[in-house]
Amino acid sequence: MKSYISIWPPLAPNAPFPRRLAVLGSTGSIGVSALRVVAEHRELFNVTALAGGRNARRLAGQATLLRPATLAVLDDAAARELKTLLPAGYAPEILVGPTAYTDIAASAENDLLLSAIVGAAGFLPTLAAAQKGKRIALANKESLVIGGRLIRRACRESGAVILPVDSEHNALFQALCGHADTSEGAARELARLILTASGGPFRGRDAAFLAAVTPEQALSHPTWSMGAKISIDSASLMNKGLEIIEACHLYGLPVSRVRVLVHPQSIVHSLAEYVDGSQLAHLGVPDMRIPIAHCLCFPRRVTLDMPKLDLAQVGSLTFEEPDEERFPCLRLAKEAFAASPSHPAALNAANEAAVALFLQHRIKFMDIPRLIEMALARHKALPEDAGADDLLAVDAETRRELITDIDCSGAGLS
Repeated sequence: MKSYISIWPPLAPNAPFPRRLAVLGSTGSIGVSALRVVAEHRELFNVTALAGGRNARRLAGQATLLRPATLAVLDDAAARELKTLLPAGYAPEILVGPTAYTDIAASAENDLLLSAIVGAAGFLPTLAAAQKGKRIALANKESLVIGGRLIRRACRESGAVILPVDSEHNALFQALCGHADTSEGAARELARLILTASGGPFRGRDAAFLAAVTPEQALSHPTWSMGAKISIDSASLMNKGLEIIEACHLYGLPVSRVRVLVHPQSIVHSLAEYVDGSQLAHLGVPDMRIPIAHCLCFPRRVTLDMPKLDLAQVGSLTFEEPDEERFPCLRLAKEAFAASPSHPAALNAANEAAVALFLQHRIKFMDIPRLIEMALARHKALPEDAGADDLLAVDAETRRELITDIDCSGAGLS
């Protein structure tokens, strides 16, 4: 598999400032952090569009400060509320519905898209931006999990560039830049990629504890502040499983050359190991503004108003192997990627549906991997030339079957 990410050579010639920036998911944790970066460096950006789901109040506050020409929300109720909250004299176009996100992603009004929607909803907008040749700061890992081959192909055909916002993949991006003339050369010189994981809130816990975990416990991450879905994924290690698939697509390596290490301090954000035995690591405080700013401003680095890393204060850095027996989501993700191009779409859909059921107290924590394994077992692989509609049909069918399983079993699996 060849990499499609156009980070060799750097993008300076075709990335002038100020950049016309659209943010999908502006009211979520990544979007909020991104707009803090923008606020520190207003001269570098012209914010053209913000999409904020159903959080009309937060979106109105962002829009009032930045005055983009276009806003988007998911339903009419949010649109009506948003209109009442905007100041007099400011009348942006307000788009409604999931297709609005895709319209913004493909719009000629922006040249830089931050794709920060959570879940499968980010796939079509990311694909649309890739087809239009955009620079995409990608925080929606599910886009590549569901349709990495389609997005790779779109980038090859259009010249689109993906800059990875996830802290782990951004760390790898930084460890790879400047160490190969071409993406193919990088693949030859790389031995493997090493993704680090905090281990989540349940690192070291036994099976009996995991069987009784509550959503409230799972939402309490030891080092990162994230939304509910990503927090649960971190607790189950599915977040790291999805990142393995994302890394394979981003950097053109087989799953056998991507390793995960648990690193509770969350200071080393990932490492690239080269064939000569060298390991290049990216270190930093656990704050998403660092990778966000790196992608939005690449290849320029900008100052950020935050504490700097003090290794003496950190004291020690520790690493350990992940426990795939107690946290089987990591294994399931690797198996899905190896099985077929469409199995990761089924994996992601089953995980999103199971996480939602867990947050509703309808299933137990360890039912999440059980449901995912069931979904993967019954999924029939699609042909390699399957299109976006085919993959979205897998997503919908997997969710429907999983919900049917739960409804038929009563209270849940456990």
